[in-house]
Amino acid sequence: MSSRVRDVVVIGGGHNGLVAACYLARSGLDVELVERDTVLGGAVSTVERWPGVRVDRGSSIHVMVRHTGIVEDLDLGSVGLQYDDVEPWAVLPHPDGAIRFSNDLDLTCASIEASCGGEDATAYRRFVNEWTPRMRAFLDAAERPPTPAGLLRFATRSRPGRRGAARLARSYLSPAEAVVEQRFADPRLRAAIAWWAAQSGPPPHAVGTAPMAGTVALFHLRRPGRPKGGSGRLTEALARRLESFGGTVRVGEAATSIDNGPGGLAVHTVDGDRLPARSVVCACHILETARLTADQDLARTVRVGNGIGIAVRLLTDELPHYQVEADGVHRSMQLLVDSTAQLRQAYGDYLRGEPAADPPVIVMTPSESDRTLAPAGRHVVTVWAQWHPYRLRSGSWQGRADEAADAALATVERWAPGFGAAVLERYVQTPAEIERELALPAGNVMHLEPELDQMFGLRPAPGWSAYRSPHPGVYVCGASTHPGGGVWGASGRSVAAVVEHDLHRRGRRT
Repeated sequence: MSSRVRDVVVIGGGHNGLVAACYLARSGLDVELVERDTVLGGAVSTVERWPGVRVDRGSSIHVMVRHTGIVEDLDLGSVGLQYDDVEPWAVLPHPDGAIRFSNDLDLTCASIEASCGGEDATAYRRFVNEWTPRMRAFLDAAERPPTPAGLLRFATRSRPGRRGAARLARSYLSPAEAVVEQRFADPRLRAAIAWWAAQSGPPPHAVGTAPMAGTVALFHLRRPGRPKGGSGRLTEALARRLESFGGTVRVGEAATSIDNGPGGLAVHTVDGDRLPARSVVCACHILETARLTADQDLARTVRVGNGIGIAVRLLTDELPHYQVEADGVHRSMQLLVDSTAQLRQAYGDYLRGEPAADPPVIVMTPSESDRTLAPAGRHVVTVWAQWHPYRLRSGSWQGRADEAADAALATVERWAPGFGAAVLERYVQTPAEIERELALPAGNVMHLEPELDQMFGLRPAPGWSAYRSPHPGVYVCGASTHPGGGVWGASGRSVAAVVEHDLHRRGRRT
């Protein structure tokens, strides 16, 4: 049993927890991180799924963290992190004419003009120019706790224009589907942007999803990246950086409770150890935080939802060959979606408690540009399909995983005939498997439903939204908190600033 009183114990070795630990240790604090899994990184991790084959367990392409400056600020390149730019960032390889979404706005508009016509190309440019200042304001808002003053600054920087705040509010509250149908004529362009907008979870016909369509502007500010060696290279680099700052990491040792009694604040672990601390940062799912703090009110307040989707991880001997050529298609996210109607139908199946019968999918083929992931002549392919409920109307995921995977691969086969014959191995991450392997309740990779009642100052719940909890000395970060899910790191950096401020205010230990 440890008697040393640490400045901070961080619970959870996902990327946000590691970012928080790095910033706290860099400031000179005594930091220890505990992680239940034997693999660091949570949903930002890579494992050897088959002999000699490295496969991501969660995310593959990093978008938001590349806008934060965290990678550069912590100099993660010097501890092994190297990114391949994803360019183009997405391709819709439609047989009637592919649309290639480049980081370069002019190139994207040229592709849209060639496939959809000049009016849609002009409309896309106008759409990106309109949403770019809003996305810059959103990035700024994501860098700090969601206070009323911060939201006012966000609204001001969003440039309401002559028609003022009412028009701005309506543009934010509109459904993404309505926005793309108002702006664009070609159904292929509508479907591609609506499908991208759906990646946060809610369907594009839901109120308040227009900003998710507007995130296409982010890709014209900076290219997304794919870490060489797999997504987990980010968290591996963060762990090395933490150790270089004097922090320590325990893997395979879950926290069992947080004690804040007469003996002071401490974290208890499954091995029976007691880790005294001046502060505790819970970088785990908010339901796990509720369990650790025995906070039943919090557990009843948050809404996790009913899963989001499935990932089918494949080892193949060929990449998918689409019916139309598009430069760089295998370096991109391949958007395989027929129409906005297909999105509605898939979501309808989800509401009925059934796997999507005709799922739209995103295909990622990281081994095209990163040959460290698989042996020569082999490729790693990921197929992501929404929407798939955690709670099924009939049967169990154990019995229906192959059915759902077959439907997802049938979509790929329709767009790339003959691809099925190239599949050598497959691993299906159903919502139940995502919950088991990554400790994500209900298989929701966003932790909580990213809807209006659980965003900004309401995420994860009132009284918990500024990274401080109602429990003295206990703080929270991660996808359960502002700004939400995805590979961000922003909440980890923000909580570190809050903890450091509070420790200095209370009087730093000498």
